Amino acid sequence: MATIFTKIIEREIPAQIVAEDDKHIAFLDINPLVEGHTLVVPKAEVDYIYDMADEDYLALQAFAKKVAKAVKAGIPCLRVGVAVIGLEVPHTHIHLVPLNKMDDINFSRKKLNPSAAELAAAADKIREKM
Repeated sequence: MATIFTKIIEREIPAQIVAEDDKHIAFLDINPLVEGHTLVVPKAEVDYIYDMADEDYLALQAFAKKVAKAVKAGIPCLRVGVAVIGLEVPHTHIHLVPLNKMDDINFSRKKLNPSAAELAAAADKIREKM
């Protein structure tokens, strides 16, 4: 069964996509920790990041680096934090979280519930910097 991320990749579910190439996609988390919280995902379904072939893993990290630079340029923050948890969706993904304080990347805190317009505005800020 296709994951929710595959459904986004195949455009069966809408998402605020900020970057894409032939093997990767980056889109905003719909329940972000902070504005600009972005998920970077390989298009191939691999459940666990360390099960990826080395070449694919390195390509994903390079793509995430490009996206992180755009996130930092588009969303006011001191840094962009990186987290790979891998328990929520059985499809490898990297969280890029704009950071102004340590608690910004605390996954146990309450998530935001932005409107579609707020998500679109954040995505535009990031896309402008890609």
